[in-house]
Amino acid sequence: MNLIKVENYEEMSRAAADLFLAQVKEKPASVLGLATGSSPVGLYKLLAGANADFSQAKSVNLDEYCGLSADNPQSYRYFMTENLFKHININQANTHVPDGMAANPDAEAERYEELIEKLGGIDLQLLGMGHNGHIGFNEPDEEFAAATHRVYLAEQTIKANSRFFASPEEVPTSAITMGIKTIMQARKIVVIASGSEKTNILKKALYGTITPRVPASVLQLHQNLTVITDCFE
Repeated sequence: MNLIKVENYEEMSRAAADLFLAQVKEKPASVLGLATGSSPVGLYKLLAGANADFSQAKSVNLDEYCGLSADNPQSYRYFMTENLFKHININQANTHVPDGMAANPDAEAERYEELIEKLGGIDLQLLGMGHNGHIGFNEPDEEFAAATHRVYLAEQTIKANSRFFASPEEVPTSAITMGIKTIMQARKIVVIASGSEKTNILKKALYGTITPRVPASVLQLHQNLTVITDCFE
């Protein structure tokens, strides 16, 4: 594990942006695994302003809420378009997010898993860190979920994400997410975490027992993991 300690959110975002820009420069046709939420916003702003060439790159997002259309402001497709895709020269047809409106979420999960395989796998995967240790929407469980699948969200996750909605009742209760195996098959993984409230869970994930009760703990087994954080002194 490569642990990069930074002073603040801005430094974290810059360090992560440097890794993504280096990846695209080294391999213009990279498959980039992307994440949503508040953590990557600064990173995406830096990528948007970098004047880098993303014309050959492809992207696959970690997850999407079930029941939200691509034009819903709370959907992850909408988030990605507004925060990154429309600001860089990536081919929109090469940007992939699970279809939250799929009539059969389980079938959509299988399609998405097959898509990632057809793309040749993920070169660089970005991850945030949930307060309960979830990565993507892989919640604490009795076993690690392998492939892309539908998941029902934990109350803690719904509460945490309610800040993006008018009320907690509006937060979807399920989502389609890459599985742990899917994430772990990425050739490189970058975790970004900012804020003192993430310190305890980050320590458990990086240095504690590897257990599906803390899904992010499995990252200890990855051969090319970089963690960028201002959570540690």
